[in-house]
Amino acid sequence: MTAKVSKSEAEWRAELSPKEYDVLRKAGTERPWSGEYVESKTEGVYRCRACNVELFRSNEKFDSHCGWPSFWAPSDADNVTLIEDRSMGAVRTEVRCGTCDSHLGHVFLGEGYGNPTDARYCINSVSLTLEPAE
Repeated sequence: MTAKVSKSEAEWRAELSPKEYDVLRKAGTERPWSGEYVESKTEGVYRCRACNVELFRSNEKFDSHCGWPSFWAPSDADNVTLIEDRSMGAVRTEVRCGTCDSHLGHVFLGEGYGNPTDARYCINSVSLTLEPAE
């Protein structure tokens, strides 16, 4: 199990770009189709941009055509936290990093994508880094 990461807002601001800070620490969202990993086919491990913990693997990524990278499951369920989100006038499920509590995106269930879990983890590219497979 990875040790929890706890930093002050000043520390996060110093370490993250303004865009990263807005998404990761303030639950912002990048514009659809603007992220570097939306259409990426590179094999590898997707990590939290804030704390570097492994979140997803490329073999869990699929084309949902929604404008953000989509995964059907995290690589380890303990590496993400799911939280009820009522911020947009509807009930959604927010996905946060289980290690540093950074906002990653949202998960949607039962949309009929035909993947093994029938889930779409819709994740902001700016929340991730990709470690290519060797």
